[in-house]
Amino acid sequence: MHYTTQQDTIRLIAMDMDDTLLNSQLEISPRTREALMQARAQGVAVTIATGRMFRSALPYAHSLGLEVPLITYNGALIKSPLTGEVDFHGPVPLEKAKEVLRLCRQNGWYVQSYVNDQLYVREMDKYARYYSQLSGVEATVVGDSLYELDQAPTKMLAMAEAEEIARMQELFRQHFNGTLNIARSKPTYLEITDPAVNKGVALARLAERLGIDRQQVMAFGDSGNDLEMLRYAGWGVAMGNARDSAKAAARLVTASNDEDGIAAVVEQYVLRQDTARFA
Repeated sequence: MHYTTQQDTIRLIAMDMDDTLLNSQLEISPRTREALMQARAQGVAVTIATGRMFRSALPYAHSLGLEVPLITYNGALIKSPLTGEVDFHGPVPLEKAKEVLRLCRQNGWYVQSYVNDQLYVREMDKYARYYSQLSGVEATVVGDSLYELDQAPTKMLAMAEAEEIARMQELFRQHFNGTLNIARSKPTYLEITDPAVNKGVALARLAERLGIDRQQVMAFGDSGNDLEMLRYAGWGVAMGNARDSAKAAARLVTASNDEDGIAAVVEQYVLRQDTARFA
C-alpha cells in the first residue's frame, strides 16, 4: 500500500484558460468546476495561468472562488483576485515595445497593446472585434496614437493568419535576438512580453510565495506559451487537444478541453492524492 508523503502531495494547481480550462464554448464544464471546488475544499491552492488580461480572467476566477494570485499576461502580471494587490509586474521595455510597433506598422501587421489592464487597438477591424468578443473586454480605439506609446505595456499581441504568424515569429526572433519573449499561443496569436517573463517563471514565483515545492505543483496547458510552465511543474499535464510541443514538455497527457481533461486528472490524482500512480 502506498501512503502519500508531504513531498508528493499536490498543493497547487495552475491552469491555462483557452483550450484548457475552458471548453469550445468558453465555459468551465460542470464536472471540471466540481473537481476544482473539491480540490480547494481539500486545501489545494488553485489558480489560473493565462495569456489573457487580468480583467478577462477575473470573472472565471470569481466563479471558481479562487483566492491565490492569478498569473495573467503570460506571467507579466501576478495579481490577487480578492484585493487587487499586485504581486509582480514585468512589462515590455518601452523602447523594445516601440520597436515592435514600428515593425508592425512597416509591414502592415495587426498589433494590440495592453497598458494598465486596458486593451488598445488602432481600429475596430476583424482581429480587434474577434479578440474583444473572445476576451469579454471592450477595446479602446486610438488610431495611429497606438504607435506613439509613452508607457511600457504589460504585453503586446500580434494577430494574423497562421502562416503569416509563423513568418512574423521568425522575423521577431531574429530581430530581437532574445531581448523579447516571443511565444505563439493560438495558431493566429503571437504573444510579446519581457524576456524574463513566462508562465513557468511566474508559477515558480507564486509557488515560492506560498511555500510550495515544484514537485507539489500541477500545471495544465495546451500551447506554446505553456511550455515553461509544463516543464517547471512536478506534474505538467498537456490537454489531449494540445500542440505536440506541449505534449512533449508535459509529464502526462489527459483528455481534451471538451472532454473534461482537467477534471479527469484532478479526480484521479489530486482528490485521491495518490501521485505515486503517475510514476
